[in-house]
Amino acid sequence: MTDTPLTKWLGAKTAKALADHLDLHTAGDLLYHFPRRYDERGQHTDIRALEVGEQVTVMAQVRTANRRRIKNGADEMLEVTVGDGAGAVLGLNYFGRKQMWHDKYLRPGRWGLFAGKVTEFRGKRQLNNPEYVMLDDEDEASEEIEEFAGGLIPVYPAAARIPTWTIAKCVRVVLDNVTMPDDPLPATMRAGNNLIGLDKALRWIHRPGSYQEKGAAQKRLKWDEAFAVQVTLVQRKHRAAASPARPRPRRSDGLLAAFDAKLPYELTAGQRDVGEEIARDIGTAHPMHRLLQGEVGSGKTLVAVRAMLQVVDAGAQAAMLAPTEVLAGQHYRGIAELLGPLGQAGELGAADEATRVTLVTGSLGAAARRRALEEIASGSAGIVVGTHALLYEGVDFADLGLVVVDEQHRFGVEQRDALRAKAEQPPHVLVMTATPIPRTVAMTVYGDLEVSTLSQLPLGRSPIASHVVPAAEKPAFLERAWKRVREEAAAGHQAYVVCPRIGDGASPEEDASALDDNGKRPPLAVLEVAPLLDEGPLHGLRIGVLHGRLPADEKDAIMRAYAAGQIDVLVATTVIEVGVNVPNATVMIVLDADRFGVSQLHQLRGRVGRGTAPGLCLLVTEALEGTPARERLDAVASTTDGFRLAELDLEQRREGDVLGATQSGRRSHLRLLSLLRDADLIGEARLAAIELVEQDPDLARHPALAASVAALVDEERAEYLEKG
Repeated sequence: MTDTPLTKWLGAKTAKALADHLDLHTAGDLLYHFPRRYDERGQHTDIRALEVGEQVTVMAQVRTANRRRIKNGADEMLEVTVGDGAGAVLGLNYFGRKQMWHDKYLRPGRWGLFAGKVTEFRGKRQLNNPEYVMLDDEDEASEEIEEFAGGLIPVYPAAARIPTWTIAKCVRVVLDNVTMPDDPLPATMRAGNNLIGLDKALRWIHRPGSYQEKGAAQKRLKWDEAFAVQVTLVQRKHRAAASPARPRPRRSDGLLAAFDAKLPYELTAGQRDVGEEIARDIGTAHPMHRLLQGEVGSGKTLVAVRAMLQVVDAGAQAAMLAPTEVLAGQHYRGIAELLGPLGQAGELGAADEATRVTLVTGSLGAAARRRALEEIASGSAGIVVGTHALLYEGVDFADLGLVVVDEQHRFGVEQRDALRAKAEQPPHVLVMTATPIPRTVAMTVYGDLEVSTLSQLPLGRSPIASHVVPAAEKPAFLERAWKRVREEAAAGHQAYVVCPRIGDGASPEEDASALDDNGKRPPLAVLEVAPLLDEGPLHGLRIGVLHGRLPADEKDAIMRAYAAGQIDVLVATTVIEVGVNVPNATVMIVLDADRFGVSQLHQLRGRVGRGTAPGLCLLVTEALEGTPARERLDAVASTTDGFRLAELDLEQRREGDVLGATQSGRRSHLRLLSLLRDADLIGEARLAAIELVEQDPDLARHPALAASVAALVDEERAEYLEKG
């Protein structure tokens, strides 16, 4: 059976290596460790696509092999180059006289698989002391060649101590000995979706005789992944629909009506439509669970405020959870300003129907905290804005009716769940994100949420131009960038300069030497860049510094000063990534832009162009033209379409992270499924999951299938999806 320990077939030493280096313990673990790709004899690996620091397996042909003396002639090294057929070469280096035997095998013209960690020396990619297996029959000693007798050669995710050919050999042993379990997928579902059996799929995925067999195996195993996730989400949605919630219907004569009447501008069509959807949800006896996504600056906060006012009108409270104190403070001030007298209950000049807006953060003084907690407990604070400090014991709501979570991806599952638990009955939940989500991601990760999208920007928003500044190739371009900052400051505008790191090595993750393990210089740091700018290209301008290690009151004071125009240039980390709103800021320079993700860059540049003057974002990089990092930056600069960039982001990172692997610290169970390439299959799996769950909500009539779903979406992952 597939739950048998690997020691039964592979021996203790090999089984221990698989467990220690790849976290593979049972036959099932190994059989679900699928090949990363398949090579074919005579087809090279694209060497240009290799990233420094990656552990790789390369199929290539030996071009040259030369022995030379080193250390004043006292020792030798073997220098080998292998090529990919497209003109790119990779160096293989073996150091020491005891390594010279490799030249017997590494002869020009021979093909092989070469495994090692990519490093760079004097601009050239290389592998030092790589392991290899030759793919011709000249060497009778190479028993691994048996694993590659077929036309397609599986290449596995490997580790330094466990190369792909060793994994292939272990897989063959297990496939020859294991007894496969019965197929958990009903025969009618297999037939209806043209899927092969599980036994055949697991054999063909590892040892395909043709591309057709590989394709059929991948389709079946992708289906299992998609179906398991969809069943979990559909079951959750089914249970949520049966949960009671207190309706909070809209009133025609309350705070919301008064607020709408005093708005100095018209809502966009999108804001009106999404507002109606949310209003209907909140007015029902089932808890709303809605995702509101929209481009940076599309007006999500205004939509959320209107939803909160509807809940306050119904006699309840609304809480907005923000990921940082900077953002919580900004939301608090922004909402208080939007409401004016409508949010000043108990103060001179307050409107008759007014409520109170209260802020709760970890840095509140004792007296202010006591006052805030009293307002929340009594219900006089209709709108409560806070950080994770809202989750602490002692923050008790009189009647929590709506939870608004801003920037969902910044919060752990337990934090979001803890806030919901502060209501007697399940509250309505509105999740907001400014990172646009491709349709299949929404379907796969947020499949139990209703999704609303704001794509229209409010009137008066200015366009943002983005350009890549290739600092290594064209230093003059960087000089021009700093001149542009001075020009904007002279025109009365402000600028951001963003760095990937805080600096000064005060904590382990900030230690510059620790970040530089592949020969690359450490990322630029705020505390190092700010004084250089002050003494150099931005001398004479008022420069402020903002980062996550500053005390909360100092961060707040700096943001207030920047918003008031008392600082010309703010040198900051990504602490300004979300929510910071300074309409007078018109230019942003992102240093070491290649060190940031696509979504991060899109979020960051949304901080400029928020007023009537156009925005400019300059992405400074030393990445050379043609490299993956540079192509990623070129793509960001070429479009402001957040959905296209979200797809690009997804293409370039491990899609398994989307299922919460990074939050849980576990290996991703999304092994084959591509959320972009397999959109149709995911849609089909969702329809099948809906049909099955409607007939058998708990899969009581399908115990083998229930066990399969539980195995693919393990308990920790299911909990992640469950708490959403």
